[in-house]
Amino acid sequence: MGLSTPVVVQVPGVASPWEAEAGIDDLARIAAAADNFGFDYLTCSEHVAIPSADAATRGAVYWDPLATLGFLAAHTRRIRLATSVLVLGYHHPLEIAKRYGTLDKVSAGRLVLGVGIGSLEEEFGLIGAPWRQRAARADDALRALRTSLSSATPRYRGPFYAYEGMTVLPHAQQERVPIWVGGRSAGSLRRAVELADGWMPFGLASGEVRTLLSGVDLPPEFDVLLSTAVDPEADPAGTRTAIAALQDAGATAITCAVRADNARHYCDQLARLRDIQEEQ
Repeated sequence: MGLSTPVVVQVPGVASPWEAEAGIDDLARIAAAADNFGFDYLTCSEHVAIPSADAATRGAVYWDPLATLGFLAAHTRRIRLATSVLVLGYHHPLEIAKRYGTLDKVSAGRLVLGVGIGSLEEEFGLIGAPWRQRAARADDALRALRTSLSSATPRYRGPFYAYEGMTVLPHAQQERVPIWVGGRSAGSLRRAVELADGWMPFGLASGEVRTLLSGVDLPPEFDVLLSTAVDPEADPAGTRTAIAALQDAGATAITCAVRADNARHYCDQLARLRDIQEEQ
């Protein structure tokens, strides 16, 4: 069980009101509590700039994942640090290998690279990233990343990316960095199965996830990461039901957005959520 890290991403209807005024000390406190309670991962998403027309649904607050997860690495010992998600089209594969390979090194091998193809055309245009063929580019980037994340002298040749004779140090400490693919389509599931280690869909009902998974042979040890919002204190029965429903839909891991009144209450909620998890 992992956590949709509060404060760093504030989606309307999901984020609690206190998060708007929360500071870095609150974030450090929550990360340390999650680490101590045995949760598996913390997440942080990437957006450079949100079009004003989309802010009401997506939210406007998105902390930079590299800086955020680097900070959280310094305040935790064992919990994994997951991008959820990094937009592949915004970066050259070697840029990701260097920056997030460094994060893997400073966190002693705790990086999980969650990636997606992106969905905001205005944001692509703003930073000069190609919007057309972004799915094909993402596939090529994933192949490049698999050969490059843990290599000092990566070599790759594909339809969009090609390089050799370059040194990238530091690189990831893990021999194989876990890669999870975000999305909500059959194409994203195909991409995850063929090129990555897990699939983390969003915006799909449990039945839709179950239907998509039913038509695919999943590789051994493949992760299916589903999400839910929970309030363990006010609604323990509902929390248990939500977790069980996602497990029934095929989840191997569950990312929880936890309702709270403040940072201290959030930590109390984590204790209750841990107890519920142990009961399941």
